[in-house]
Formats: sequence, structure tokens, C-alpha cells
Amino acid sequence: MTIHSAVIQKLLRTNAHLGRRVAENHFKIYTYGARNGMTIIDSDKTLVCLRSACNFIGNLARENARFLFVNTNPLVDEIIEQMIKSTGCRNDNSWRLGGFLTNSLSPKKFRSRNQKFNLTSVNRPDCVVIFDTERKSSVILEATRLQIPIVGLVDPSMPLETFKKITYPIPANDSVQFVYLFCNLITKTIQYEQKKLAAAKGEVVVKEEEPEIREAALPVDKIKIDGINDELLVLPYEGLSPASDDPSKIKELLDKLVVVRINDSEGTNMGFDGPKSAIEISNGLTYLDLLGNYIESLNSKYGCDVPLLLMNDDVNTHNDILKIVEKQSKKNIICLLKDQHQENDVKIHFDQKEALLSLKKSGKLDDLLSQGKEFILLLNSDNLAEVVDPNILNHLIQNKIKYCMEMEEKFRTNTTMNTWVNINSIANNPETKLFRPPIAVAVPVSRNLPLEETSDLLIFKSDLYKCDGGILIRNEARINPVNPTIELGPEFEKVADFGSRFKSIPSIIDLDSLKVTGDVWFGNDVILKGLVSINARPGEKIVIPDGAVLENKSINGQQDL
Repeated sequence: MTIHSAVIQKLLRTNAHLGRRVAENHFKIYTYGARNGMTIIDSDKTLVCLRSACNFIGNLARENARFLFVNTNPLVDEIIEQMIKSTGCRNDNSWRLGGFLTNSLSPKKFRSRNQKFNLTSVNRPDCVVIFDTERKSSVILEATRLQIPIVGLVDPSMPLETFKKITYPIPANDSVQFVYLFCNLITKTIQYEQKKLAAAKGEVVVKEEEPEIREAALPVDKIKIDGINDELLVLPYEGLSPASDDPSKIKELLDKLVVVRINDSEGTNMGFDGPKSAIEISNGLTYLDLLGNYIESLNSKYGCDVPLLLMNDDVNTHNDILKIVEKQSKKNIICLLKDQHQENDVKIHFDQKEALLSLKKSGKLDDLLSQGKEFILLLNSDNLAEVVDPNILNHLIQNKIKYCMEMEEKFRTNTTMNTWVNINSIANNPETKLFRPPIAVAVPVSRNLPLEETSDLLIFKSDLYKCDGGILIRNEARINPVNPTIELGPEFEKVADFGSRFKSIPSIIDLDSLKVTGDVWFGNDVILKGLVSINARPGEKIVIPDGAVLENKSINGQQDL
């Protein structure tokens, strides 16, 4: 793939080619055609205009010019603020007032019932960059009157009178993803010129480099890491740089990876005496058996060597895990006991920091580095889906990102799934900078199959999923793309009670919802379909007979069967 094709693909991922409606005549030079009443913008033309605009901005930055960035879309405010902060540009928000440029020499005075304030005259900018030109025609009029060049995003529906006033038009959809890409280009252009100016003056610019994010990103809620609030940038999974389809290239990527799983006594939350990793999931296999089989199949498929490193929280957990690992002695599985003498420090989700620092103190990180390993994939939960994604690993390596979390794109909360950490960042950096700056990838919901309670266990043990190569694959016979909603009462809360109340796990291929409360027992070969509710009153017992088919049925007693 050529560089030009890769850049065009990046533009397409941001939906830059999608116009709002059929284009005006003057805009048709930028269009590729129309479909369903929507203009398709020619990405080649967008790329040419982007280059011209960035060259112009670069030439102005070389002269220490003043820039004015104008935006009224609150969705991209944080992106633009981050760009202004990274470039060191000073932005004046008085453009929100009419006549801010043409009457710039006259201080504005305002008085309200509760307060009064003054706005002093603004410094005339050398260039105005507008991210939503259609809404800010007043700014365009004032800049044109003062002959200030304008760089702006233009839309097919923009009137000719406004379009003529844009010095460097960029035909594109003003989506959040494209605005981020545009801001990223402006940032890199200005920073490049600033470095050249500093070098020409003989100055030494010392600035800690931040991970370069080449794809579209969305700022979301702040999360707490290392005891402080840091803004989290979330990359859409579809915007990642794809890994090569060549198996040898994927082997090169995977040979740099180590999978680390933290085992603790979380099984007690489900009434299980031992770590959750030891709970039987499918055909007598525990979660740990499935994970070991998955890593083995991955190594066999690509001829790579991805080790599985198990970090156990305490001695009892360590002994339980060793019993499971003994059955998989031929696999590349390493068991370690976490350092029990950790200093009191701020911990993040699932004791990630504590586990990684324990690896550092034990000297295991040095061993991994000597083996050519570069990244650790830290499994934060009992995820029964495929966990190793070459696309994510390739993106991290290409963009030199040191720390990245996976987050479900559906929920966008600070509950994370798997975590990718650069081994050098742990071995060489002080503890306070271990997880900065935070980056996340919004992965599809299908990549997360957590085991949190016995209702999840019912889904995974049923015919809705089958085990293939150590991971659970959804049954294609299921028409509904969403898993059924299952709510089991406290009688099913413990793993032992759950197992005793089912002679065999029911078929739930066609089930939409199941709610079970009270003393309920299931026979063999039961089939559940549609919406099923089973409620045993206090002191009563309901036994679902062998071979029963319950479809869209509400059962409140044995007589209803």
C-alpha cells in the first residue's frame, strides 16, 4: 500500500468524504458524486487542500504569526484547547462578540444587573482558522473586511458569497474525528516550525515527547490514575492502523508480546473457594485452561512465542493455580507470586501498578527485555473472548504509545478491560510517571465476555457458546445479535448451588430474557425461548421437568407447568 493510499484511508475513516446534502454548483469541483441525496466529497481534493492549508500555516508559524481559532461546536472544544496548549498559541475568545475585529481598537464595556466587565482591544490575528464556517459567517465577514486570510472547513451547502471569502477552503465533513485529525496536523506543523526556529537561534528545546496519536480520538470522562485526574483520550477501534495480513509480519509483532494475568481470590464473590480462574467454564475446562489453550493455539498458528505469565496475589491462590498449571506443563506458562511487601501507594484498577512494580523488583522485566519482548498485555478481567489483537499492538508500536487501556465502546466508563504497557516504560521510568498520559481504545462489545456472576456462567455453559481454540465462539444459530438478559435469584448466587440446581444447562439459543426467583430446579434438556419468568413463592418449590419447552411463559407455581 502506498503512503497516498494509507492517508486516503485515514481520511475515509473520519467520514471526511460525507457531505450533508447535494452540493451547490461552486462546490462541485470538490465532489466525487452524490448518493441518496448526499454529496460524496473527493478525498484526493480534500488531501490537496489540507496540504495547502498546512503549508500556509507553517509559513506563518515560521514568522511567529498570531492565529485565531474559531469554533462553536462544544464536542470539539477540548480537542482545540489541547491543540492550543500543545502549540503555545494564545487564543482570544472575544470573537464571540460582534465587531470584535473591525472595532478592535475600542474597548467594550458591558453592564448587567449583577456585574459589569470590560473587554480590552484584541490583537489583530495574522490568520483565522474556522472549524464550522457555516455557523460563523460574521467572523468571516469581519476577517474579509480587514483582509485577514481564512482557513476553514467548507461544506457542500455553503453559499457562494461565504465560500468566496475563504482563502484556504478544506472540503470535508466537520465530524469530531476529522476535526481531531485536522488539529493534529496543525499541531505537528506549528511544532515543527517552532523547533526549526529554536535550532536556528541556537536554543535547546527540552520537551518530553508525548505519544503520537495519528487517528481520530474522542475525549471522554476524566478518570483517576496515580491519584490525579488526567484527561483520557479514546481512540475508536475502526481508526487503528491495521496490522499486515502477512503471517510472518504478525509473528514479528506477537514475538514482542507477553500476556500477564493477575489471579486473586475473587471467586469468593461467587461463593467459590478459590480464585475465579479455577471455575469450570466449558467441558471440564477452567478459565485458566481456556486461556492456556488460546495462547498455545496462537503460538501454533503464527509460529510465535507468546508466554503466559501468571501473577498470583497470595500464597493460597498461588497453590491453587499451580495445581491447574501442572496439567499444562508442556505450555509456556510461568507462575509468580506477587511481592507481598509493597509500599503503601495509590493503586489503580485490579492492582495493575502493584503487579507491574512487583515484576520490576523481581528482575523478571529484565529477563523479558533480553528475550526481545516489548509489550505486556495485562488481562484485567476473566475475559473469555479473544484478547490478543495484532491491530492494537501494531498501532501502539507504530505510534510509540507506552500505555493503553481497552474500553467498551458501548459504555465509555472508567471500567477498563485489558491493558497494554510498554516494558521499557516500567523498567526505566519512575513510579509517578508509569501510567501517563492515559490512552484508551474503544473496542467492540464482542471483544469482552467477562465472568462476573453465575448468570454469566449460565450463558457460557449453554449452547449459546462453543469452545474453539481456547476462546468462546458465539453460536451462529442465534438470530438476535444481543445475548439474553438473565437474572438469577440469590439461590443461584454461589457456584456450588448453581451447579446443583441444573441437571443440565438449558438451551437458550432463542431466549430473550430469563428471570428466576425462589426455590427453582431445572431438569435435563430444558429449552427456553422468548421471555421466560419463573417465580417460586416462599415455602414453595418449582421443578422444571426433563425436556420441558418454555416459550414466552410466566410460571408462578408447579401447576403452571
